[in-house]
Amino acid sequence: MAFVTVERLAEDLRDLGVAEGSVVLAHVSLSRIGRVVGGEQAVIEALLRVLGESGTLVMPSQSWQLCDPAYLNDPDVPREAWQLVRDHLPAYDPAVTPSRTMGKVAELFRAIPGAVRSAHPHRSFAALGPRAAEIVAVHDLDSPNGERSPLKTMYELDARTLLLGVGHSKSTILHLAEHRSGTLADTVPNGAPLLIDGERRWVEYEEIIVHDHDFDDVGSAFAKETGLQRTGQVGDATALLVPHRPLVDYAARWFAEHRNAGASVVASSPACQDGKPRRLG
Repeated sequence: MAFVTVERLAEDLRDLGVAEGSVVLAHVSLSRIGRVVGGEQAVIEALLRVLGESGTLVMPSQSWQLCDPAYLNDPDVPREAWQLVRDHLPAYDPAVTPSRTMGKVAELFRAIPGAVRSAHPHRSFAALGPRAAEIVAVHDLDSPNGERSPLKTMYELDARTLLLGVGHSKSTILHLAEHRSGTLADTVPNGAPLLIDGERRWVEYEEIIVHDHDFDDVGSAFAKETGLQRTGQVGDATALLVPHRPLVDYAARWFAEHRNAGASVVASSPACQDGKPRRLG
């Protein structure tokens, strides 16, 4: 197995179509890329090198550990301990709170000097570049993936999603398409520890339940019918580069047609599988 260098990654990213000055939402599996010299630091350096000073890089920085324990329903946290957890979880701090299940690349990226992070305690995004502050400026508690979230802003900015070593099942921009499809209705209670006027408070809210069971299906259909998806190799990983606007518009129609065609949607907690937080990034 050959070593993968920053220079190799940058060349592969350019060949894929990642362009200087663009806005890119990256979902990265480091292990799929191969033996990267410098690991996650090298991957980020390559991405920033290709985007240049005029480009903006975005990554998910979600922090499921701050969810209401009833929402997570982790078997390792018994029901009688739920209130204790609510009372003692540290408040969400965009500069300090670590991400969970997002991978090594995303966790390093959110801590890079100059990176900014959105205000949602569970589903935040980190961004670096000239459009970063604009992207993370609005992220309402009850709109983690909807019209009051960074996903909407990235759609307006004609961003691209880079799926590096992962498939469409990890593509968060498809949640915006879900919201626009009219197929989401059910909500689930959630909560988070927030700093409000300098005081830690436990805040409860209703969160709309999202799904990702058919994300790979809609991604494949989009690629086949539109030809707008770029596919290539970055290091040893298969990589996909997809434009947000046409994907969201297509997927919203696709969800409306296929999810309403009589097939039931099976949903567990959107954050968990078998009571454990699952990798979404």
